[in-house]
Amino acid sequence: MGILRGLDGLTGFEQAVVWGVLLIAVGGLVYAAVLRQSILAQDTGNDEMRKYWGFIRTGAQAYLGRQFRTIVVALVILAIALFASVLIIPASEQSKEVWGANATMAVAIGRSLAFLLGASFSYAVGAIGMNIAVQGNIRVAAASRISYNGAMQTAYRSGTVTGMLCVGLGLLGGTIIFMFYGKSAPDALLGFGFGGSLIALFMRVGGGIYTKAADVGADLVGKVEANLPEDDPRNAAVIADLVGDNVGDCAGMAADVFESFEVTIVSALILGIVLGTANAASNGGRFDFRYIIFPLIVRGIGVIASLIGNIFVRTDETRRNAMSAMNRGFYTSAAIAVVGFLGVTLYYMHDAQGNIEWAPFLATAAGIVLCIALDKVTEYFTSTHFAPVQETSRASQTGAATNILSGLALGYESSVYAVLVIAVAIFASIFFFGGARYSANTFVAVLYGVSLTGIGMLTLTGNTISMDAFGPIADNANGIGELAGLEKSARDVMDDLDSVGNTTKAITKGVAIGSAVIAAVSLYGSFFTDVQAVQRQVFNIAAGAVDKRLLTGINLANPQIFVGLLIGGALPFLFSALTIRAVSRAAGQIVNEVRRQLRIPGVMEGKVTPDYARAVGISTTAAQRELITLGVIAVLVPIIVGFLLDVEALGGFLAGTILSGQLLAVFMSNAGGAWDNAKKYIEEGNFGGKGSEPHKAAVVGDTVGDPLKDTSGPALNPLLKVINLISLLIAPIIVQVRKGQPPSVPLLVVMVVLIVVVAFTIRRSNQQTTGLQEQEMFRAQPPVGRQV
Repeated sequence: MGILRGLDGLTGFEQAVVWGVLLIAVGGLVYAAVLRQSILAQDTGNDEMRKYWGFIRTGAQAYLGRQFRTIVVALVILAIALFASVLIIPASEQSKEVWGANATMAVAIGRSLAFLLGASFSYAVGAIGMNIAVQGNIRVAAASRISYNGAMQTAYRSGTVTGMLCVGLGLLGGTIIFMFYGKSAPDALLGFGFGGSLIALFMRVGGGIYTKAADVGADLVGKVEANLPEDDPRNAAVIADLVGDNVGDCAGMAADVFESFEVTIVSALILGIVLGTANAASNGGRFDFRYIIFPLIVRGIGVIASLIGNIFVRTDETRRNAMSAMNRGFYTSAAIAVVGFLGVTLYYMHDAQGNIEWAPFLATAAGIVLCIALDKVTEYFTSTHFAPVQETSRASQTGAATNILSGLALGYESSVYAVLVIAVAIFASIFFFGGARYSANTFVAVLYGVSLTGIGMLTLTGNTISMDAFGPIADNANGIGELAGLEKSARDVMDDLDSVGNTTKAITKGVAIGSAVIAAVSLYGSFFTDVQAVQRQVFNIAAGAVDKRLLTGINLANPQIFVGLLIGGALPFLFSALTIRAVSRAAGQIVNEVRRQLRIPGVMEGKVTPDYARAVGISTTAAQRELITLGVIAVLVPIIVGFLLDVEALGGFLAGTILSGQLLAVFMSNAGGAWDNAKKYIEEGNFGGKGSEPHKAAVVGDTVGDPLKDTSGPALNPLLKVINLISLLIAPIIVQVRKGQPPSVPLLVVMVVLIVVVAFTIRRSNQQTTGLQEQEMFRAQPPVGRQV
């Protein structure tokens, strides 16, 4: 065996494919670097634009630096814990086959290093993506003074840099780990996925709290109390609000989708190994690598399809239709991807008898259909062009209460249709993989199909991230245009791009939630296969033998398991409560700060520049305060449930978390998006227009929805995957330690300590800020404005 053990046993074609996928990943990164340089070469406008842009850039960089210092120690501790945890459990059969007597140490090293690699890649996607978004926004503002198409393409291509980083690094990491670890790659890839998911959780939570604390505070004082326009330079929170768009919508979303990209590959390889082993007998005793190689090929095709699709994202000065241009690029990429999947299936996916195996192709294509379906469902419930949002706008005529009630009803209803779309996609996998071909492993085959659906759904990640980042980039460009007082023609261009960006952000949030659920369901299947493998080793159960000690399903009639289900269902609500409360606390501080600065002589008259750094500092501190608290809850609660209630109850816990998390995430995202666009629909001149009483009512609804759609809802995506990956990592340890017996006294003591830790973190998060320290600070350092 050579150092690249993943190439052992592969045919010449399969080896060439693996190397080709690696080159595609590198090519995607090179394309991102070239595109970045072309964006940086564009004009940055006048001095007034650069002044306000400098505030935004400084605030964004300061936030990411502070966040990194907050989480780096936790990452090192978890890497050490992952290394130690592998030493407790027996090595898997695949690891023994690849590494022999050194299997345990090889997996321990690989998993901990892969964890750090996944965390580093996820952070890089978020940080670099955010930086290029910041660089892009001023260039969009400058380009809007010349050309609509130029401004639109600058915004989209700035997002494409992040999209290519996402797919390039995700594909690079997964392929390299497979090349080194071969059939034992899932053991290391669990660490890779966990690292990416944990960083995504931190990015989503921190960025979400930051952006919505600033946004809510700025709107409540600026729009409702002081009647200031959007992004008015007299509003002390305006820069914090614009910074928040970058750290929340750019960095957070990029890291979120990146880890879904990773996790679906992890689950596909885990389940693919089971199918490949089962097919060995009918394949002349040779392990069937098709179920591992096919997902890698699909990922590579997706990168190429996204690159080609981007060529078609363009419009002209007559049509000025950015949404149509982006849809054209997306659908072009989708068509190219499906044709590529078909070609690979016809050439490569043949069984030992020469028959074409269609199920993997159909499941992957179903993922693209699912992505489009979720796009349409989300667009219907959040776009100003359809009845639901218009009805919420109409409800604003009778006050904020009816606006909020209408948005609540809309959010609840949209959750039903979103979950039905996902259910149909999962059922399609049952249909594709439920035939006689997979009768010996129907359960595993169906869940493998679900993981391929997730891979298909994220095939066009490059396009999805481009469309998502387009929103905050256009929003920031519009803000810079307002702050710098650009001419009306440029503002009209940016207003239109900003409006389109609001729609693309809402749509891509729906895709992110759907992909998170599909990834969680596929990981759920991996949970069963991994637990069964360890149980066979611990209890000496022969391969293929039936034994009641094997985990084959979840029996909800068992009260212990039902308790796990209840706890799992409750966790997303606790998580959401803590994040919304964090936004509320920080927004209250922002409100007080903006009010204080507006009372400074000269600020309201525009003669004195507000101290923007104070609001930036409040948002930054509030965001960092919650990171470790919520990370502790996400990591420790599955551990407590698993060791106290046993591994089957942990399976019930996961089922509850997936179901309630999906419903809650869609509800919050779509309700918040609808409130936002209901306000914008009124601002377009409907129901009284800007400054009217319906508009003020809609602003209240929008501020209520802000933390839902941009903080709590999106944060549930990585939460689902972190919890599933933690459960996958600890399930073998639970089987090894518990061995089907009640918990020992030392184990109970340890669990009690962990419960105390969780309770303490929740209590710490719920402590109210008295404001006394801030008041003392203000007295010690009287506010002074800087003369313009």
